[in-house]
Amino acid sequence: MAETCQESLVEMYKSFKPEIAGNLCATYVFDISGKNGGQWVLNIKDGKCDLVDGPVSNPSVTIAISDQDWLAIHKGKLNSQMAFMMGKLRVSGDMGLAMKLQSMFPGPV
Repeated sequence: MAETCQESLVEMYKSFKPEIAGNLCATYVFDISGKNGGQWVLNIKDGKCDLVDGPVSNPSVTIAISDQDWLAIHKGKLNSQMAFMMGKLRVSGDMGLAMKLQSMFPGPV
């Protein structure tokens, strides 16, 4: 199990389901605050996914969260929908694409 935000995003990236993404073209920015935070980007295009360091301009979706809350979600200790409702996880951009994230990357996120 990942101990850092970057490790958790690598695990998430490895769980990518191209058959669900199909021909989607989207850029997801993870803006994680805190001492173990940073910006990472999942670029999805034509059934392929790349994980790179951010920032990027004009992302499709930006997810902002603290490092502690992100790791709690990744470890299954915090539900992402509950974190959103509590204001711990903020989403900007295309909400439809944000909702698709969990099906393309199965797991606790």
